[in-house]
Amino acid sequence: MSVKLAILYYSTYGTNHQMAEIAAEAARAAGAVVRLLKVPETAPQAVVAGQDAWKAQAEKTADVPHATAADMEWANAYLISAPTRFGGMASQMRAFIDTLGGVWAKGGLANKAISAMTSAQNTHGGQESTLLTFYNTAMHWGGIVVAPGFTDPSIFKAGGNPYGYSHTQGQPFSDIVVINDIVSVGSGIRRADAVVLDFYRGL
Repeated sequence: MSVKLAILYYSTYGTNHQMAEIAAEAARAAGAVVRLLKVPETAPQAVVAGQDAWKAQAEKTADVPHATAADMEWANAYLISAPTRFGGMASQMRAFIDTLGGVWAKGGLANKAISAMTSAQNTHGGQESTLLTFYNTAMHWGGIVVAPGFTDPSIFKAGGNPYGYSHTQGQPFSDIVVINDIVSVGSGIRRADAVVLDFYRGL
């Protein structure tokens, strides 16, 4: 079974959008069918328009399709990317997740590989707790959590987060390490060949 990867992101200023694009490029290169999707903005339009960088990001990604429940049913693997907000995922991502009750109730989210990425203003800005709290949700779905662990030297160079890629805002993106043999799902048999995460080298 081919990997059908839904990459869902929320990005206020562009960091998680860039992370999602890097992951999508790597996944396609590895043979996955990818849908790159953003979750809807829930902040008031006046608030978005009142911050130049936020407004610019919204305008830049106006043509990126919104994630839907149908996309979640279509995929057999998920990569979720959203910034941390006070130690948890941004409310925009949580709001989308809260719309998936119908899909969850019929088992449409179960037995699918899930990994996650996040970003924060600094290395200790809640990155690990953001990923861990999201994985609680993934387990309620019956998903298969795929974390990188300490499986590649680049993970140490990127800050040593074993739960998923986490980016410190303002740091440059450098060489990408594609973690192959992560996850794919078919008929209840999980075969690892999806690309999920990217990490720094040379930090």
